[in-house]
Amino acid sequence: MDKLSNVRLQPLQKSMYIKPLSLTYDQNGKPHKWDFLTVHDSVAIILYNTTRNKLLMVKQFRPPVYIGSIPEKDRTEIIDTEKYPASLGVTIECCAGIVDKNLSLAEIASEEILEECGYKVDANKLEKVAAYKSGVGTSGSMQTLFYCEVTDDMKVAGGGGVDDELIDVIEMSIPEVQAYMKQEMVVSPPSFMFAMQWFLAKMKVPAV
Repeated sequence: MDKLSNVRLQPLQKSMYIKPLSLTYDQNGKPHKWDFLTVHDSVAIILYNTTRNKLLMVKQFRPPVYIGSIPEKDRTEIIDTEKYPASLGVTIECCAGIVDKNLSLAEIASEEILEECGYKVDANKLEKVAAYKSGVGTSGSMQTLFYCEVTDDMKVAGGGGVDDELIDVIEMSIPEVQAYMKQEMVVSPPSFMFAMQWFLAKMKVPAV
C-alpha cells in the first residue's frame, strides 16, 4: 500500500464509476448553475467482533484524499512521491462497497464483509442503522449503514478486497476508537464518524 510510483494526474476522459454533469435552473427567479457527479449508491457496515471486543475497519489508499493533501502548485502531471508519500492518502473507514449488483442492500453488505474483512455473515443477520445522503454538494448519492456482530469462528478468509483492491483490515478497541476520533485531524469520512458515534451510543459508552 505504501509503495506508490508512477503517479500521473490527468483530466477525466471516461469512467465506469462517475459521470460529471451540470444542472442549470431558476430559483426564486434567479438563474443558477451547479456542477456535480453522478455516482453509485453504497453500503457501509459497522463490524464488531464480540469474541475480542474489537471493531473491524479497513485501511486503504484513497487517491482523492492523496491529491487533496498536495498543494495545488505541486499537482502537476507527474507527482513527486518522494515529497508526497502514499501515507497522505491512507484512510480508516468502515467496511463498505458500491451498489452495483442486482441484490438487496443487505446481501451486498454481506458480500463486502466477506471480500474486505474475511467474515461470512448471512444477510439477514445485519441490522440496518440508517440511510443518508453523502457528498451533498458533489454527488448526492445514498449510503445505507448496517451493524453486524461477528465472532472469530466466522472468519473464513483473509479479506483484503478482490481483484486489484489493496485493503488492510485493522482492529480497534473502544478506547482506541475514542482516542482516534478525538484527534484534531481524522483521516476518515464523516460517515465513519457518524457510524462510530452510533456504535458508542449503542454500547452506552460514556463520552471522554
